[in-house]
Amino acid sequence: MTKEVGKPISAVRVQEKGQVTIPKEIREKLHIRKGDLVTFVETEAGILIQPAQIVVSAALDEIGRALQEEGLSLEQMVERGRGIRGALVEEQYGVSDDSSK
Repeated sequence: MTKEVGKPISAVRVQEKGQVTIPKEIREKLHIRKGDLVTFVETEAGILIQPAQIVVSAALDEIGRALQEEGLSLEQMVERGRGIRGALVEEQYGVSDDSSK
């Protein structure tokens, strides 16, 4: 018997410090191990708990889409960031990066 997405698999009790145990079946399915980070996302339907690497992957995908829409490559974006950081360092600390000259 398969479980439908969105259906509760099991209930767990919230402990004194707000801690809950993610059921073993879910930890195994999502490859969540001791020490892994998880994120909590509030949705209209409730709270979504995800392994942090899923969130990072989704964010990187979104950045990639935004870069494509702007017609920029990742290399161009990195170079732009270096320029901005250099200008901020020079402005705040009076230090210029002469290595690029």
